Amino acid sequence: MKKPRDDAYGSEKGIRLEFALRSMVLIFGGLIFLYSLLVPAFVAAHPGGLAADGCHNDRKNGGRHCHRANAQPTKPKSQPSGTYYVNCAAARATGAAPVRRGDPGYGNHLDRDNDGVGCE
Repeated sequence: MKKPRDDAYGSEKGIRLEFALRSMVLIFGGLIFLYSLLVPAFVAAHPGGLAADGCHNDRKNGGRHCHRANAQPTKPKSQPSGTYYVNCAAARATGAAPVRRGDPGYGNHLDRDNDGVGCE
């Protein structure tokens, strides 16, 4: 003989299965939602800020690298001594590395950690 609950709501096993399926759908949906919130933060090209002109120093290839469509790399300010090194490779090629603050050719773009010694 069937219980009245079996006719009205289905079997207890069926209810447990339905609960498990709904729980899995909610959990899976929640994970997808969280993933959609977190992924854009990790997809950035690289960390670090841009200068006012939309560019930054490109340590790997030397020179400047721009991200904004209308950005043009600005020409570096000329040094009073007239010596300027585009990157550390150029300073090393002339035998000037490491370049210390106050030396001809020193520039902030050569000093990553801002300790006064560039191209260490």
